[in-house]
Amino acid sequence: MSAPSAPSRPTACLALADGSLFYGMGFGATGLTVAELCFNTSMTGYQEIMTDPSYAGQVVTFTFPHIGNVGTNPQDDETGDPVAAGMVVKWMPTDPSNWRNVQPLSEWLASRGRIAIGGVDTRRLTRAIRQQGAPHVALAHDPEGNFDIETLINAARGFAGLEGMDLAKDVTCAQSYRWDEMRWAWPDGFPQQTDPKHKVVAVDYGAKRNILRCLASAGCEVTVLPASATYDDIMAHNPDGVFLSNGPGDPAATGEYAVPMIRDVLDKTDLPVFGICLGHQMLALTLGAKTIKMSHGHHGANHPVKDNDTGKVEITSMNHGFAVDAQTLPKGVVETHVSLFDGSNCGIRMEDRPVWSVQHHPEASPGPQDSFYLFERFAEAMAKRAKSDV
Repeated sequence: MSAPSAPSRPTACLALADGSLFYGMGFGATGLTVAELCFNTSMTGYQEIMTDPSYAGQVVTFTFPHIGNVGTNPQDDETGDPVAAGMVVKWMPTDPSNWRNVQPLSEWLASRGRIAIGGVDTRRLTRAIRQQGAPHVALAHDPEGNFDIETLINAARGFAGLEGMDLAKDVTCAQSYRWDEMRWAWPDGFPQQTDPKHKVVAVDYGAKRNILRCLASAGCEVTVLPASATYDDIMAHNPDGVFLSNGPGDPAATGEYAVPMIRDVLDKTDLPVFGICLGHQMLALTLGAKTIKMSHGHHGANHPVKDNDTGKVEITSMNHGFAVDAQTLPKGVVETHVSLFDGSNCGIRMEDRPVWSVQHHPEASPGPQDSFYLFERFAEAMAKRAKSDV
């Protein structure tokens, strides 16, 4: 039997708000999605990226060409379903070749309603993002290759953008739950935490499962609460520490309800507080700093970050389009980490209390474990507090 002939024309189109068009072959779901476009430089982890709640409202361009080659499996999901709006790749996914594969990437995307386009010049697209900032785009997939270009461009131009958008409320959990699954370990997979030493309340602004696993692996009994949790909601669980999770959207918008809660925790308790990504930005806003929208953000697993306290450089995973403005940090708040790519803020701590946060993702194993000490530090702070109370 002869191989099937290639389609006579493109079946997917990516339209930028400036009128630029990128044609390719569609896979995954059909239809239209509108979002902000970013690029990610990671060589692995496309499934984790697509299911990271921090990518809500974004189409992801992968600069690494071999996307889809290991297929997909339930263990690599960071949340229940993909959150990123769509995917752009250089080469169409090949048949998966990995013992952990359960479902090919195209089928996985289609079953979850996510559109993807392959055959795109991702280098050209990435250069455009770096030079012009993260554009608003419309991504369409039609097996017949019929596109109304004017409609697509107008849809891209009509996207409101991420500034001012509180997306945490869209990706947070609907109700509280317990988490006791620890980090993956050969050969049994994810073991259960059966002897926790510390009670942690994790506020879910879009929490990744691997963050919760790292907390459990550090000896924590984790209770996850929705983003709208109040001070009273948190204290009802009598926690030893409070964790502020990652998440999407404009931190100033989420801060409308998150900042008052965090301020109450800081004013009324001496609990250790640890934040990651959006949680980092929430803590900074609570302490009086400001956040700013970045041109194209940081998205990848190869970002060097310097720890100002030790002088060490960590290779980190990042995913953020907003940043804390270090120039606005108030007295008593120290900048602990900085990006060696552009000098932007990547961490803060209070001088006199066990309260700190980082912009990067220490759970994502890019180094592979350069930053796991942050979870251990959180556990140590809770243990020290418990000892002082005896």
